[in-house]
Amino acid sequence: MAEVKVLVKGYTGNETGGEKTQATISLIIDGNIKMIVDPGVLESQEVLITALKKEGLKISDINYVGLTHSHLDHYRNIGMFSDAKTIEFYGIWDKNTVTDWKEDFSSNIKIIKTPGHSRTGITFLVNTRLGKIAVVGDVFWKENYPEKDLYANYLKELSKSRKLVLELADFIVPGHDGMYKVKK
Repeated sequence: MAEVKVLVKGYTGNETGGEKTQATISLIIDGNIKMIVDPGVLESQEVLITALKKEGLKISDINYVGLTHSHLDHYRNIGMFSDAKTIEFYGIWDKNTVTDWKEDFSSNIKIIKTPGHSRTGITFLVNTRLGKIAVVGDVFWKENYPEKDLYANYLKELSKSRKLVLELADFIVPGHDGMYKVKK
């Protein structure tokens, strides 16, 4: 079984009294795979370095960076992981080479397309001891977030993506908050 941990809990501007936002930064570990998902726009990269240290890891241990979609608040710090491969909507990047990703990325990690908030949305669905955890980016901003996403580009697709995630997942790591249990 794989592990999913929220390293940095995200937030949105209306919770901080201004136009501040930070994506939730997650760690997925499955055997030799050590993946950071959505490295965010931290005020200081030291926050992420410290969070990794608490897990017994350093920047050079991370071999994949997953991007749930192509909005800056989710990927700005990707340069911290210059030796890691990047998984995003269009493929897996290794320096300047891109290859297709397979839906079954590993025996415990599935990548599914979840467009709606943006056209380039993907979700990492991870088998863990807790159950299936979906790291979704802004498919869901946080638990109990208003159904209408004011920043979504494709509302019909977002509705389908949300339905799919809710059917498949036991827990959700949303784009801007801590992990929560799916109510079934």
